[in-house]
Amino acid sequence: MVELINPARERLKKGEVSLGVGLRQSRTVDIAPAMKTAGYDWLFIDLEHNSMDLDTAVQIAVTANGYGISPIVRVPWGQFDMATRVLDGGAMGIVIPHVDTVEEAREVADRLRYPPVGHRSVAGAPPQLRFETHPPAEATKAVNEAILVVVMLETPKAIANADAIAAVPGIDVLLIGTNDLMTEMGIPGQLEHPDVVKAHATNIAACRKHGKWPGMGGIYVPAAMSKYVAMGNRFILSGNDLNFMMDAARTRSSFLRDVEL
Repeated sequence: MVELINPARERLKKGEVSLGVGLRQSRTVDIAPAMKTAGYDWLFIDLEHNSMDLDTAVQIAVTANGYGISPIVRVPWGQFDMATRVLDGGAMGIVIPHVDTVEEAREVADRLRYPPVGHRSVAGAPPQLRFETHPPAEATKAVNEAILVVVMLETPKAIANADAIAAVPGIDVLLIGTNDLMTEMGIPGQLEHPDVVKAHATNIAACRKHGKWPGMGGIYVPAAMSKYVAMGNRFILSGNDLNFMMDAARTRSSFLRDVEL
């Protein structure tokens, strides 16, 4: 029997918060063990809003698997060829942005899951299984069950369709991209606006109803993060490497500027 563990998924299965960190600037594989040591469960390797190339993403993914932190890759909407290539290269999950309808969600699941769930092409011994050769039926089943397929809800239309999207087999996580959602609503930056709270509540209820996991990104103010986690969000994008570096750098420079001479 083939066994494949996805640390990010294991947290979710236990009902715990699964913490991710976004990669905007990092280009070397040592980011994987560093973020594991820092306490994160998954890397959000962003190929949508980032200049990182596919080869770098795959190298980070393979290294992450060796250190027990899940490599999860966001690709631009509709680029399923890129998504399956990073899956073939070691990713343990894919994030598809801008999913508004149940039809789009069905296509995501169809493209990213092996048969009988979907129609993803089989590439052979994958990095996730340490390049070991297993009976194809066992290998594809193990990968299907381990990876996380994440769709991002970023518009009022997507929130209105949350229940139908959550019902789609093969979709695991409904992740609200809160910045895009607020902008689409005409209330950019208003993290705790009643309409934003209602959107998250709608998504959380849909996920609970259909056995999926609700997630959030774009909320990085501690008080707001606490509120939305307490509501039930579990798949949490907690920030990114650039913001963390800038916050720490500002804190240090401010401290030193205030030292009495």
